[in-house]
Amino acid sequence: MDAPVLGALIVAATVFLVVIAMLSRSINIVQQGQVGVVKRLGEYKRTHEPGLTLIQPFIESLQRVDMREIPRPGDRQDVITKDNVVVTVNATIFTQIVDAKSALFSVSNFDIGIDALARTALRSVIGTMTLDQALSERERINTDVQEQMEAVTDKWGIRISRIEIVEIAPPPQILQALALQKQADQEKRASILQSEGAQQSAINRATGDAEAVIRAAEGEKRAAILRAEGNRQAAILEAEGRAQAVATVYAAITAQEPSPALVAILQLETLGKFADTGTATLVPYESAALLGAAKALRTMLTPGSDEVG
Repeated sequence: MDAPVLGALIVAATVFLVVIAMLSRSINIVQQGQVGVVKRLGEYKRTHEPGLTLIQPFIESLQRVDMREIPRPGDRQDVITKDNVVVTVNATIFTQIVDAKSALFSVSNFDIGIDALARTALRSVIGTMTLDQALSERERINTDVQEQMEAVTDKWGIRISRIEIVEIAPPPQILQALALQKQADQEKRASILQSEGAQQSAINRATGDAEAVIRAAEGEKRAAILRAEGNRQAAILEAEGRAQAVATVYAAITAQEPSPALVAILQLETLGKFADTGTATLVPYESAALLGAAKALRTMLTPGSDEVG
């Protein structure tokens, strides 16, 4: 092969390779969830959304930035609380880049910056709290740490979505002391509940006894009232019966237009009843002589007597 032809082939191949290299550097694809930041000779030029992106080869470069929310597990670190207790703290931070230009050009490495900022914020927040507060107020820790971090990350174009405290671990001896304290509190509560139960039971018994006495007294009162009403009703009925009997007898006697003889006979009959009782009876002197006559007359008037027969 002639030298000119070989040289032409070499030049053509070189040109082809250069074209391929230029095309590969010019044509870029930005995936969904990312943006492409274009720099021209090291200076920010523009930001491309996901899709096909064309840049000028050799003088422009494309850097992809993930715009999705990213969980950043933190490393365990020792933090001193307000009451001088060393606790081991671990937190997960959820971040999201909202401004790719600021994230690339406001801080040299935002990943390292976020990690360092989280460590500092955790120490600052937990350092103002006692151990009991740190163990019971995790939501407060999350909120305070997020506020402190956002004051810096907003300038970086990074949003702190949320912070989750994964672990707050006191030393073993502190855990043992807390367990003993918890046990003592539970025993105290149990004793209080038991005493309150006994007190309530005594109150209930006393209340029941008082109500029983009251009900018994009310029952006796009602019984006495009913007995009195019964006696009164009986007396009324007895008096009414006597009155009706007297009225009936009087009406019968009046209807017969009694003569003096009939009145005498009735008087003799009454005196005879007194005589039959066998008890001492005081009668007028004038009527004493009539007792014998009353008995005789009644005997004569009684049907089936010997005198009549």
